[in-house]
Amino acid sequence: MSTTTNSFAGKTAFVTGGSRGIGAGIVRRLARDGATVAFTYQQADAAAHALAAEIEAQGGRALPIRADAADADALRAAVERAGQEFGKIDILVNNAGILRLGDVATLALADFDQTWAVNVRAVFIAIQAALPFMAPGGRIINIGSTNAHRMPFAGGGAYAMSKSALLGLVQGFARDLGPRGITINNVQPGPVDTEMNPGSGDFATHLHGLMAIARHGTAAEIAGMVAYLASPEAAFVTGASLNIDGGFAA
Repeated sequence: MSTTTNSFAGKTAFVTGGSRGIGAGIVRRLARDGATVAFTYQQADAAAHALAAEIEAQGGRALPIRADAADADALRAAVERAGQEFGKIDILVNNAGILRLGDVATLALADFDQTWAVNVRAVFIAIQAALPFMAPGGRIINIGSTNAHRMPFAGGGAYAMSKSALLGLVQGFARDLGPRGITINNVQPGPVDTEMNPGSGDFATHLHGLMAIARHGTAAEIAGMVAYLASPEAAFVTGASLNIDGGFAA
């Protein structure tokens, strides 16, 4: 899996949840490779604008847009703003996601509903909103999770359900989008070192014991797989869910 610098020159990307963690890694990688990148954020205003300034300082172009992925109207408006401002959307990365843990007997319905709204419904909304701006050769990439295949601890059922739903989503939508020359795939990370899931500590040690490669991944590694799927090299890959999880699900 390799892409060269400036391989996305002239391309426009839209990334949901792009201000920090995996999302910020994806924004940086696509911008580094030449894409103009619009990205959403919910609350991290300072981080979002700092990331945009970093990209602009390196000669790129970035547009941060505040939008809650659970708010259908706000998300749709954000995609349409980017499409209208840049004239097109070549790459859509649905990265925004939440994790709500809880035992099935006590998990609040509001947490279940929010998990579905952000992790699944928002993906559908963003895809529909982006399609009028996406030409043949377009790429749609969803950030799923290896937990779609393996949930080895209690309390993660709602999250695993939401990520499992993306398996069927890409398989079904691949059939709809193939005739339009657009691919759609899932990237399914395992544990990744972010502020929400640090690569050290007791829980991290427990996770490493379940893996073939006993460490957390990095946002840059996830972004590398996204860049591959967004590249011309992946033109024959669609309807796939690709693990990048250090053997977590092996």
